[in-house]
Amino acid sequence: MAGGAMAGPGGAVRGRFAVVGGGIAGVTCAEKLAAEFPSEDIFLVTASPVIKAVTNFKQVSKTLEEFDVEEQPSSLLEKRYPNIRVIQSGVKQLKSDEHKIYTEDGKEYIYEKLCLCAGAKPKLIVEGNPYVLGIRDTDSAQAFQKNLAQAERIVVVGNGGIALELVYEVQGCEVIWAIKDKAIGNTFFDAGAAEFLLPKLTAESQESPIECKRTKYTVEGSEEKGGPPGASDKLGSALGPDWHEGLHLKGTKEFSHKVHIEILCEVKKILLQQEFIQLQQTSLTFPKGEKNVEADEVLWPVYVELTNGKIYGCNFIVSATGVVPNVEPFLDGNNFAVGEDGGLKVDKHMHTSLPDVFAAGDICTAAWEPSPVWHQMRLWTQARQMGWYAAKCMAAEALGESIDMDFSFELFAHITKFFNYKVVVLGKYNAQGLGSEHELMLRCTKGHEYVKVVMQNGRMMGAVLIGETDLEETFENLILNQMDLSAYGEDLLNPDIDIEDYFD
Repeated sequence: MAGGAMAGPGGAVRGRFAVVGGGIAGVTCAEKLAAEFPSEDIFLVTASPVIKAVTNFKQVSKTLEEFDVEEQPSSLLEKRYPNIRVIQSGVKQLKSDEHKIYTEDGKEYIYEKLCLCAGAKPKLIVEGNPYVLGIRDTDSAQAFQKNLAQAERIVVVGNGGIALELVYEVQGCEVIWAIKDKAIGNTFFDAGAAEFLLPKLTAESQESPIECKRTKYTVEGSEEKGGPPGASDKLGSALGPDWHEGLHLKGTKEFSHKVHIEILCEVKKILLQQEFIQLQQTSLTFPKGEKNVEADEVLWPVYVELTNGKIYGCNFIVSATGVVPNVEPFLDGNNFAVGEDGGLKVDKHMHTSLPDVFAAGDICTAAWEPSPVWHQMRLWTQARQMGWYAAKCMAAEALGESIDMDFSFELFAHITKFFNYKVVVLGKYNAQGLGSEHELMLRCTKGHEYVKVVMQNGRMMGAVLIGETDLEETFENLILNQMDLSAYGEDLLNPDIDIEDYFD
C-alpha cells in the first residue's frame, strides 16, 4: 500500500480522502486530490468497473469549456495516478459520525474527508414497467438502440437535452413526442430558438454524423440476454454530449423523420395491451395533418394516455424527463440537509451539512447565494467543475488554508450541439428569475444562426447563440463586467457593426 492507507480497528482500512462515484465529478475530484497529495492513498469507491474520464479538454473562453468523455477501465486511472485506489463496490451505508463507509462487498473504510459524487438516476414516469425505458447512461442507450431496431412507433416523454437529441437522431420510426411546455427544448432555449430548429426535424435526411470520439468498454458477460426493454436497472454514469453517435438509431420503416409533437401535456397513464382492450378505448393513428385524426386499427404492445385526452399505441416509451439525485444509501442514519430537488445541499465550499462530508456533481444541490448570472444545471461541465473545486476545498480544509469561490461559478456557460448546430448558452439565457423587468433582443437568419440576448437595466444578463456566431467571448465579457449598454440600443446585434471592436 502507498504511505497513506493503513488497516484500522476491526479490519477497517484508513485513508485520508475517500470519494464515492466513478462519473465525471468523482473521477475529477479523485484525480485532483491525488495530484495535491501524492503520498496519500485516495479511495475511489464505485459500483461500476468502468469510470468516466475527461479527455481533449479545451478552455474555449474564460468560462466556456469543451471536452470529450470517455469510458475507461479503472485500471487506466490507477496507472495515471498510482495513489488512487479504485474500490469496485457499491456503498451499503455511511456512518458519518464515525467517518466510516461500509461497502456492499462487506468491507469498511475510515476516512478523514469524504466527497459524495454518486450522480443521479433517470426520473422514470413509472417504475418497473418493462415498456418504459429511461435513457441516461451508455447501457440504457444501447438497450434503446436494440429495441428501436424492431420498433415502428415510439413515444418520447420529456423536453431536455436527451429528448431533443433523441428525437432528432431517430430514423425510420414514428415518434410521438409529448412535452409539458409550449415549445421544444425548454431547458435550453425559448420558443424562438425552438422555431429556428424545427425545420431540421422535418428535413428529409441527415448530414452524416462525424466519427464518434467516445469509446465504449463493455464488461465481460454484461451483454443483456433478451428480456423486455427496461430490464437492466444497474446504475451507470450519465451520458455524454454526443452519446447518440456511433449508435445506429434506426427503426423498421423506410423513411427518415416522422415526428409529431403533443405540447402542454404529460402522461396520465400507461396501459398494457390487455388493459387497453378491456377498457375498450380508442387510440389514434399517427397524425397526417392538422385535422386528420383517425382511430388506429393496429394493436400495440403498450398505450399512452396523455393529459390532453389523446391515446397513442406504441412499441415502447422513452422517459427522458430529467433526473433524481442518487442519495439513497447515504441518507440512512445521517442528518443531511436535502434540497427541494432531492440533492444534498452544499455550501460555497461544497460542504454538506455534515462535518468532513463534501458533495459534487448531480447528487448535490447548490445552496449558496449564487452569482446573479449563474445557476445550477445537472450538466457534464458543472460536474467537472464541481468535482475539481470540491477537491480544492477538501485540500484547503485538510491543510487549514482558506479558499476563494471558483471562477467557474461566476457565470453560467454551456456549449453543446443540437441538430448539428453549435449551441452556446450564457448567464440567465431564458431570463430565469428576472421577473418581468427584462427585455429580449433577437437576430435570426433562417437555417444559419439565431442570436438572442436578455437585457435588464441596460445590462446584458444572458444569451443564446445557435450556429457559428463567434459572439460567445464578447458576450461573456459583457455579462461578466455588467457594462451599461443602453447607448447601443438595437445596434448591439447589428451584423454590420463589429461589436468586438467596441469592447476589446
